[in-house]
Amino acid sequence: MSLLLRSLGADVHGFALPPERDEDLFVTAGVQADVHHVVGDVRDAARLSAALTAAEPEVVVHMAAQSLVRRSYADPLGTFATNVMGTANLLEAVRQCAQVRAVLIVTSDKCYDNREGASAYRETDRLGGYDPYSNSKACAEMVTASYRSSFFGAPGSAAVATVRAGNVFGGGDRSVDRLIPDAMRAFAAGKTLQIRNPHAVRPWQHVFDVVAAYLGLAQRLAEDGHAYAEAWNIGPPPSHEVPVSTIIEQLVRLWGQGSAWTHDAGPHPHESSFLRLDSSKAKARLGWRSRIALDEGLKLTVAWYRAASEKKADVRALSLRQLGAFVQAAQA
Repeated sequence: MSLLLRSLGADVHGFALPPERDEDLFVTAGVQADVHHVVGDVRDAARLSAALTAAEPEVVVHMAAQSLVRRSYADPLGTFATNVMGTANLLEAVRQCAQVRAVLIVTSDKCYDNREGASAYRETDRLGGYDPYSNSKACAEMVTASYRSSFFGAPGSAAVATVRAGNVFGGGDRSVDRLIPDAMRAFAAGKTLQIRNPHAVRPWQHVFDVVAAYLGLAQRLAEDGHAYAEAWNIGPPPSHEVPVSTIIEQLVRLWGQGSAWTHDAGPHPHESSFLRLDSSKAKARLGWRSRIALDEGLKLTVAWYRAASEKKADVRALSLRQLGAFVQAAQA
């Protein structure tokens, strides 16, 4: 998101925890040079408010989160504090910044009360969440809805929307206990990847598609205001809703020699086995569509990790090259 915004000429300010690893994209792609970066924790309401006031933003995109299901089992209180109160702190800080025109709160496709049925979830379906992460994202949705109704409904106030994307993948993700980064680490080391639930179905989508959708919605919010101030699904087409095993088999084929996987029967903490998103509202009202086919997205991802693993790799140039090609194709 930061790389794209800077390439478009935006003045970007960021508020985030320090990177967890030296190989994180923020470090390797030199993102810090592109943004006015403040190190901070969204649980610290005073510091967050001060940073927002100093930045004087017109558009706010809230992505800060504890974003891993399995980590939420190990640290449920930290997960709720970050994802719920962190969101409330951000919205409260926005109340003090009259120049803010648009706020986009990023939650998750896992915010729904998932009954493991075949139907795709719509924005009007019941929220819930079994595990602490999923439930915290449902709570973030409700906190946002309350703030929108209570404080951001008047003419001239910020237009506030939430977005629920699917399983986002792409080059640069170094998280642990996330399928594709785990696969890339295992394959690069010549190790066999352990898969918890190969039959789980998810809505897979490349990060470029998601970022483009977020920015498109943010633009609508800034230009047209409250007509778009609501919840939005940003999910892939049905052809992208496939089992984990299908993704892994494609990754093995793309990586080639040294790649293999096996089923780790566990036991493991509960994770939903079936999840689909209905994005018909975004298609109809925003004119949004997914531009990167699943196969192409996986090719881009494996190519990124392979190139980034080489000694003296220019990760920034690699990332900007892939991103630039996507932007050019989208504008054609």
